Amino acid sequence: MLLSNKNAVIYGAGGAIGRVVAHAFAREGAVIFLAGRTLSKLDGVAEEISAAGGMAETAVVDALEKQVIEAHAAAIVGKVGRIDISFNAISMDDVQGIPLAEMSQEDFVRPIDIAVRSQFLTATAAARHMARQGRGVILILTATPARLAIPHCGGFGVACAALEALSRQLAAEVGPNGVRVVCLRSAGSPESISETMDVHAAAGNIARDDFIASLAEMTVLKRLPALAEVGDVAALVASDYASPMTGTVANMTCGAIVD
Repeated sequence: MLLSNKNAVIYGAGGAIGRVVAHAFAREGAVIFLAGRTLSKLDGVAEEISAAGGMAETAVVDALEKQVIEAHAAAIVGKVGRIDISFNAISMDDVQGIPLAEMSQEDFVRPIDIAVRSQFLTATAAARHMARQGRGVILILTATPARLAIPHCGGFGVACAALEALSRQLAAEVGPNGVRVVCLRSAGSPESISETMDVHAAAGNIARDDFIASLAEMTVLKRLPALAEVGDVAALVASDYASPMTGTVANMTCGAIVD
């Protein structure tokens, strides 16, 4: 298994992406520490992982609160000795479907603030522990609008671009300590962003299925990534098979963006 004897903390683990990545990590042998704000959702994911033969623990953690994040990370290290993988999949609370010229400053800035602040806090908390142990992997989630000009994305695309810049700088600083930092950039799986797709379809005055088809048509593979594929790539990038990868982006856009 790719992640045997690894300990992984996942923030936003009750959401669609956090859940699928947690399952992929557990399937590959990692012990999972599920963190989020809604304990019932986390417990549900933990029960699924346990039923499949994996190991998972849950904790209520607000990934925007520095002291809570650091206390949780310290508790994990105190219990199992180290954190090998950190992945943050919390929601940005973004507003889409509105032209920038008509959007309020608050709606534009909110996802940028949430994304950058949360990823900075969780990544640096993990990085300090990983630097002391001389190894570790920090994964940061972004999306196609980080590089591709898509109308009516509000502050979401700006937030994603900022996260990719954050990952490069952090990678340069923690690399000498054996810590890798990689972004996971998806084109958006219909299973995980169905509401957002509905908003964009309405903004373009087209049917939802037609909007999804138009997104697929923009890709080289003529399809969007399945949610399960996001989990599979995350597990691979977190594993030692990807040990030379850092300061870069795992491009999961099915060719919507060609590097």
